[in-house]
Amino acid sequence: MAWFQTWFNTPYYHILYSDRNYEEAEHFITLLLQDLKIPEGSKIIDLACGKGRHSVFLNKKGYDVLGLDLSEESIKHNQTFANPSLKFEVHDMRNEIFPDVSAQKVDAVFNLFTSFGYFDSPEEDRKIFKSINNVLLPGGFFVLDFLNEKWVKNTLVPEEKLVKQGIEFKIKKKIENQFVIKDIHFTAEDKEHHYYERVKLHSPETIKEYAAELGLETVKTYGDYSLGEYDAETSTRCISVFRKVTN
Repeated sequence: MAWFQTWFNTPYYHILYSDRNYEEAEHFITLLLQDLKIPEGSKIIDLACGKGRHSVFLNKKGYDVLGLDLSEESIKHNQTFANPSLKFEVHDMRNEIFPDVSAQKVDAVFNLFTSFGYFDSPEEDRKIFKSINNVLLPGGFFVLDFLNEKWVKNTLVPEEKLVKQGIEFKIKKKIENQFVIKDIHFTAEDKEHHYYERVKLHSPETIKEYAAELGLETVKTYGDYSLGEYDAETSTRCISVFRKVTN
């Protein structure tokens, strides 16, 4: 079983990342919606939605939202927020979002806060872009919020300890074969635990190539959550905005 199938399904993953900045995330999404001029009532897929914080916020902003995630535990948690214009389903992003692609089309797909780069092969990455292209309406947007490769390499901290909810997480990081590997050790409930994360450092050029191969044109690249200009050396993020080419 892949690392993300086990680690994301544990309560400890959510404990480790429990201090994520909700205000920053909501501010980013608000700016993004305004900049892309996505009308209220539009259909948006939140791909790899986790525990649904972005899906819920998008729905409160007036959008019809479908949150998709591989973690059954996260989707079970999210069902408590569901309503007629906010739905959640278990889904592997490598598969077609709707097997019958003529059944539904959406105005935008958001993949936020580093939910890409988990897979080993370029073929698996291309499957993600293909499924997104198939589900988008002509002119629809795909937003991919990812790590900035050079910034990660320049700022990597090899070791750190974090205490969250009484649990001390010992974390080691390294870059190996273009993957950032994060080793995570901790003791909880009188047991030793070991998990890891492995995310490929895709370059912006590679991401754009994947998109272009499948009919998605690059329209914007932001460098941070305030929609600042992207700089390969100094930007903390690489947030790519693609649009489905209209024929």
